[in-house]
Amino acid sequence: MNLERLRTYLAEMEQAGREIGEFLGVMTREEFFRDVVRQRAVGMNLLIIGEASARLSEEFPEFAADHSDVPWTKIRGMRNRIAHGYLSINLDTVWDTSKTAIPDLLDKLQYLRNWRAQGE
Repeated sequence: MNLERLRTYLAEMEQAGREIGEFLGVMTREEFFRDVVRQRAVGMNLLIIGEASARLSEEFPEFAADHSDVPWTKIRGMRNRIAHGYLSINLDTVWDTSKTAIPDLLDKLQYLRNWRAQGE
Protein backbone atom coordinates (compact mmCIF):
# COMPACT_ATOMS: atom_id res chain seq x y z
CA MET A 1 0.00 0.00 0.00
CA ASN A 2 1.41 3.38 -1.00
CA LEU A 3 0.63 5.31 2.18
CA GLU A 4 1.77 8.61 0.69
CA ARG A 5 -0.83 8.39 -2.07
CA LEU A 6 -3.51 7.42 0.44
CA ARG A 7 -2.58 10.41 2.61
CA THR A 8 -2.73 12.65 -0.45
CA TYR A 9 -6.29 11.57 -1.27
CA LEU A 10 -7.39 12.12 2.32
CA ALA A 11 -5.68 15.54 2.41
CA GLU A 12 -7.31 16.58 -0.87
CA MET A 13 -10.72 15.64 0.49
CA GLU A 14 -10.05 17.52 3.71
CA GLN A 15 -8.80 20.65 1.95
CA ALA A 16 -11.76 20.76 -0.43
CA GLY A 17 -14.17 20.23 2.47
CA ARG A 18 -12.61 23.07 4.46
CA GLU A 19 -12.81 25.32 1.42
CA ILE A 20 -16.52 24.60 1.09
CA GLY A 21 -16.95 25.84 4.64
CA GLU A 22 -14.93 28.95 3.84
CA PHE A 23 -16.89 29.63 0.65
CA LEU A 24 -20.21 29.39 2.46
CA GLY A 25 -19.18 31.03 5.73
CA VAL A 26 -22.27 32.56 7.27
CA MET A 27 -24.05 32.72 3.93
CA THR A 28 -27.76 31.89 4.02
CA ARG A 29 -29.41 29.38 1.74
CA GLU A 30 -31.11 32.23 -0.14
CA GLU A 31 -27.81 34.03 -0.68
CA PHE A 32 -26.24 30.82 -1.96
CA PHE A 33 -29.09 30.27 -4.42
CA ARG A 34 -28.46 33.75 -5.86
CA ASP A 35 -24.65 33.44 -6.03
CA VAL A 36 -23.63 31.46 -9.10
CA VAL A 37 -19.92 31.94 -8.40
CA ARG A 38 -20.22 30.28 -4.98
CA GLN A 39 -22.41 27.55 -6.42
CA ARG A 40 -19.68 26.76 -8.93
CA ALA A 41 -16.94 26.93 -6.30
CA VAL A 42 -18.78 24.60 -3.95
CA GLY A 43 -19.70 22.27 -6.82
CA MET A 44 -16.08 22.07 -7.94
CA ASN A 45 -14.93 21.23 -4.43
CA LEU A 46 -17.60 18.53 -4.12
CA LEU A 47 -16.27 17.16 -7.39
CA ILE A 48 -12.71 17.20 -6.01
CA ILE A 49 -13.84 15.33 -2.90
CA GLY A 50 -15.67 12.80 -5.03
CA GLU A 51 -12.73 12.25 -7.36
CA ALA A 52 -10.31 11.72 -4.47
CA SER A 53 -12.81 9.37 -2.83
CA ALA A 54 -13.25 7.37 -6.05
CA ARG A 55 -9.52 7.00 -6.54
CA LEU A 56 -9.00 6.04 -2.91
CA SER A 57 -11.76 3.42 -3.13
CA GLU A 58 -10.30 1.98 -6.34
CA GLU A 59 -6.66 1.95 -5.25
CA PHE A 60 -7.18 1.13 -1.57
CA PRO A 61 -10.35 -0.98 -1.38
CA GLU A 62 -9.26 -2.59 1.88
CA PHE A 63 -8.86 0.83 3.49
CA ALA A 64 -12.30 1.92 2.26
CA ALA A 65 -13.81 -1.32 3.56
CA ASP A 66 -12.09 -0.89 6.93
CA HIS A 67 -13.59 2.61 7.17
CA SER A 68 -17.09 1.94 5.91
CA ASP A 69 -18.47 4.71 8.15
CA VAL A 70 -17.28 7.09 5.42
CA PRO A 71 -19.93 7.02 2.67
CA TRP A 72 -17.46 6.38 -0.17
CA THR A 73 -20.16 5.27 -2.62
CA LYS A 74 -22.41 8.27 -1.96
CA ILE A 75 -19.47 10.63 -2.29
CA ARG A 76 -18.57 9.07 -5.63
CA GLY A 77 -22.21 9.28 -6.72
CA MET A 78 -22.28 13.02 -5.98
CA ARG A 79 -19.10 13.43 -8.01
CA ASN A 80 -20.64 11.61 -10.96
CA ARG A 81 -23.81 13.69 -10.78
CA ILE A 82 -21.83 16.94 -10.78
CA ALA A 83 -19.41 15.83 -13.50
CA HIS A 84 -22.11 14.60 -15.87
CA GLY A 85 -24.90 17.05 -15.21
CA TYR A 86 -23.33 20.14 -13.74
CA LEU A 87 -25.87 22.66 -14.94
CA SER A 88 -28.77 20.52 -13.79
CA ILE A 89 -27.63 19.62 -10.28
CA ASN A 90 -30.08 20.18 -7.48
CA LEU A 91 -28.94 23.20 -5.45
CA ASP A 92 -30.92 22.01 -2.43
CA THR A 93 -28.82 18.85 -2.44
CA VAL A 94 -25.59 20.82 -2.85
CA TRP A 95 -26.55 23.12 0.02
CA ASP A 96 -27.66 20.32 2.33
CA THR A 97 -24.58 18.24 1.53
CA SER A 98 -22.31 21.22 2.15
CA LYS A 99 -23.93 22.15 5.43
CA THR A 100 -24.47 18.70 6.95
CA ALA A 101 -22.49 15.95 5.22
CA ILE A 102 -19.27 17.90 4.69
CA PRO A 103 -18.77 18.84 8.37
CA ASP A 104 -19.40 15.19 9.28
CA LEU A 105 -16.95 14.06 6.60
CA LEU A 106 -14.32 16.48 7.90
CA ASP A 107 -14.66 14.97 11.38
CA LYS A 108 -14.16 11.50 9.93
CA LEU A 109 -11.18 12.60 7.85
CA GLN A 110 -9.60 14.19 10.92
CA TYR A 111 -9.97 10.90 12.74
CA LEU A 112 -8.50 8.96 9.79
CA ARG A 113 -5.54 11.31 9.60
CA ASN A 114 -4.83 10.90 13.30
CA TRP A 115 -5.48 7.15 13.17
CA ARG A 116 -3.01 6.72 10.32
CA ALA A 117 -0.36 8.73 12.14
CA GLN A 118 -0.78 6.61 15.26
CA GLY A 119 -1.05 3.32 13.38
CA GLU A 120 2.33 3.53 11.68
